[in-house]
Amino acid sequence: MTSREIDSSSSQSSSDQDERRLRNEKLQSLRRLAYGASHEINNPLANIASRAQALLNGETDPNRRHELATIYAQAMRGHEMIADLMLFARPSQPQLADCRLSEIAQACFHQMNEAARQQQTLLKLETPHPEIRLKADANQLVLALCAIVRNGLEALKQDGQIEISLAQADHMAIVSVQDDGPGIPDEMAELVFDPFHSGREAGRGLGFGLTKCWTIAHAHGGDVYIDTAYGPGARIVLEIPISPSSTSPNE
Repeated sequence: MTSREIDSSSSQSSSDQDERRLRNEKLQSLRRLAYGASHEINNPLANIASRAQALLNGETDPNRRHELATIYAQAMRGHEMIADLMLFARPSQPQLADCRLSEIAQACFHQMNEAARQQQTLLKLETPHPEIRLKADANQLVLALCAIVRNGLEALKQDGQIEISLAQADHMAIVSVQDDGPGIPDEMAELVFDPFHSGREAGRGLGFGLTKCWTIAHAHGGDVYIDTAYGPGARIVLEIPISPSSTSPNE
């Protein structure tokens, strides 16, 4: 590699780090906004749901029962979205314990393989030797990894391949999930973790999976990002410190 190529690679790496830092600062600001908004919206939603349910219990007219049931269902749908925002705003602290990265990946594989099979997508898992051990909340990491795989399945819709691969670099455990789907445009790479952004069709919710993944990664002192150099297809990388001693605060 020439000196010019090294300088170019170093510049690109620095640019990527700056973009990730700006993204994380934005998401931290959104977290504070979400915490305040969640409280303000959740209380009236709870009142609407409880009153609709009370009226429904004493209503005999079929049409009015249908209308009240719709009001209750929509209020509860809003409540579920607020619960997701609250998870983003005030995530539960990870319950750290010794675990194996391969077991976390295998748990995700078993949870998501049936959904992949139903849409005729091949889900693959590559585990390295020697075993990668870390101190983390295994349940939270399974949830985060499943969110990434689910995102890939939604992008592919049918056929294709998703591969989970594990690695270790310095003090970080690294999980990469790559697919051979349409990929993620560069301009969207920093938006997919935004809780107020969704590439879904209208009426299908906020698409909160990758935001949950970001929240869990940062609660562990790690990070998750789009590998914009990968293509065709998409690769999402989850990095988690091997031990709490190697954790750097993200707050």
